[in-house]
Amino acid sequence: MLRLAGLAPNSIVDGPGIRFTLFVQGCPHHCPGCHNPETWPFAGGTEVPREQLLGLIRQDPLVRGITFSGGEPFAQAEELALLAAELRQNGYELACYTGYTFEELLQNGTPEQQKLLQNLDVLIDGPFLQGEKTLELAFRGSRNQRILNLPASLAAGSAVPHHAPCWNPDEG
Repeated sequence: MLRLAGLAPNSIVDGPGIRFTLFVQGCPHHCPGCHNPETWPFAGGTEVPREQLLGLIRQDPLVRGITFSGGEPFAQAEELALLAAELRQNGYELACYTGYTFEELLQNGTPEQQKLLQNLDVLIDGPFLQGEKTLELAFRGSRNQRILNLPASLAAGSAVPHHAPCWNPDEG
């Protein structure tokens, strides 16, 4: 079961194209200025079976990308890793927002968090910083946040920026 704060079945703001976004419930970061503070309590939200989510996602043939947002997705890493593995097998691109940095997850992540990392394509990392807030960068709330190519980052053992134009329209 995943504890969710909400769903956005046809999101166009949480990554390129038409995406299905899951907002997980629970976040330890409590970033000042967060636009989803209602997702902070771990006891809130609604429990949803993984199989139900898979069914909802598969209903829309236009959705090719899935985004995990929050709250903090890595606080529910075990269940999200299972969902991500099933979605990857079905050809979906998987992106995840996190208040952790890639380096923190790589060096100090739990086995479940490592498994989730291995099943993602894109990681938007770093906490939201009010002093770095921007509306100018696509898919990020503050300038410190990075869009990473996760398979390349894992292979290199260090953060590798994602250079695909669809993820970086403001660089064109």
